[in-house]
Amino acid sequence: MEVIQSFTIDHTCLKPGIYVSRIDKGFTTFALRITEPNRETAVAPAAMHSLEHLMATWFRNSSAKDDVVYVGPMGCMTGMYVIMTGQYTVEDMRSLTISCLEWVLTQTEVPATTPQTCGNCLLHDLPMCHWESRRYLDRLRNDFHCEYTPLKVSLPDGKIFADA
Repeated sequence: MEVIQSFTIDHTCLKPGIYVSRIDKGFTTFALRITEPNRETAVAPAAMHSLEHLMATWFRNSSAKDDVVYVGPMGCMTGMYVIMTGQYTVEDMRSLTISCLEWVLTQTEVPATTPQTCGNCLLHDLPMCHWESRRYLDRLRNDFHCEYTPLKVSLPDGKIFADA
């Protein structure tokens, strides 16, 4: 099996920020890294779920709404993926994300949290979502990171892990 591209990134060097995870078939996957993997606590599931609802709502109503394909959490719960069509740079996504988080912090309820509109309507935590959003917003403004560090691990067949 081929190595998945995201597994070729040294997660011990990742800082909170925004990264281009991949560009493929006209889509750009942005990794919005909220916490520092394996060094900080991951975002709590209820806070991440609330953030997903809020960010998806904002992005699908933003000036970029026609290019939004997907907004959702990373399985490791350290960030969100935003998949876009069109020509967006990391700086474009940074600007959009800052505007989104500013909006998130003004919200007093999470949209679509009824049994009819959400598959796990009891798993929400707006106060913790706000806390994570404030911290991430500060990081995007004052300590921005956007460059990956690739892994350099040799495989048994002699290939370098990042090239496998």
